[in-house]
Amino acid sequence: MKQLRLAKVHRELKAQMVEFAGWDMPLQYSGITEEHMAVRNAVGLFDISHMGEISVRGLDAPSFLQRVTTNDVSKLATGDAHYSTVLNENGGTLDDIFVYRLGEHDYMVVANAVNVDKVFNWFKNQAKAEVELNDITMSTVMLALQGPIAQATLQKLTSFDLKTLGRFKAVFTDVAGEKTLVSRSGYTGEDGFELYLFDESQSESSRGEKLWNELLNAGKEFGIKPCGLGARDSLRLEAGYVLYGHELAEYITPLEARIGFAVKLDKGDFIGRGALLKQKEKGLTRTRIGLRMGDKGVPRQGYKVFADREEAGYVTSGTLSPLLNVGIAMGYAPPSIKDANEVTIEIHGKQKAAEVVEMPFYDATKFGFGRKQVG
Repeated sequence: MKQLRLAKVHRELKAQMVEFAGWDMPLQYSGITEEHMAVRNAVGLFDISHMGEISVRGLDAPSFLQRVTTNDVSKLATGDAHYSTVLNENGGTLDDIFVYRLGEHDYMVVANAVNVDKVFNWFKNQAKAEVELNDITMSTVMLALQGPIAQATLQKLTSFDLKTLGRFKAVFTDVAGEKTLVSRSGYTGEDGFELYLFDESQSESSRGEKLWNELLNAGKEFGIKPCGLGARDSLRLEAGYVLYGHELAEYITPLEARIGFAVKLDKGDFIGRGALLKQKEKGLTRTRIGLRMGDKGVPRQGYKVFADREEAGYVTSGTLSPLLNVGIAMGYAPPSIKDANEVTIEIHGKQKAAEVVEMPFYDATKFGFGRKQVG
């Protein structure tokens, strides 16, 4: 099992460790609900170094990425990032990714931990001569500082004016004395930053530990909490964000997953484009939906969804929302489910009332990155 560079720090903080995607990861520290609410109301810090980073460089790097990903790489200026997907020829999703442009012919692809080997090998099989690919996951420390007070926390440690850094923008700057790539992005629905330390020593992580500890100290007055995978999952679910292996898979297209904003069909040819065009022309037979419980009960992955007493779909992710204190879920069903008179989820053999709702599940004027920034 792979070990995080900050494993010692997490154990000193009494984290509950679990295996995830081949990594020994912190599930929780003080408790999932407490960590979740710290991010919604103040600020939380995550070690997400299990995420995969792939360096893509060379004269053909832009055209290569344009062909193997679905978003329009030509629109990225240096310091820009965007959400995208990597597809197979049938339009199925190999992974959902972020692409950063770090220089004229210098890009970084951030992949899910469970898929980084698959994506890297796929890229190698598709690459031409003028593309240099390197998996830099094991020499990269990646932290996420998330929440409405994330900016005020991070600003204590850098002279760079964070108010000037827009969403999905990134900059190299000193943070606590360490050269860091700072990106205004995240997986919680809240405002926040993802921080990258590159070229970390294989034998130690003094820089990573220093950055982690400095961030916790900077956020102490705001009630910062170290946060684990449990809160990361419940936060992304409330925000309506997909998770590979749940809402995304090699048999699910980005159109079905309702992440079509990451697909630019008019940019020119790319792998999977033909299949998506055909699907768009024929119309979708299933789509990702949000579900909110009307009855008491917590929906879980695999539970059946019914429309007017007929089985119509299934749950892909579900939990009891820490913010709303109600069961919420995402799943797949025919688009026509929105016209059903009655929607239920089968929980422990009983039909429990639910409704199809838009996402995020929370009021986006009160929570999430769209609300007024504090600090």
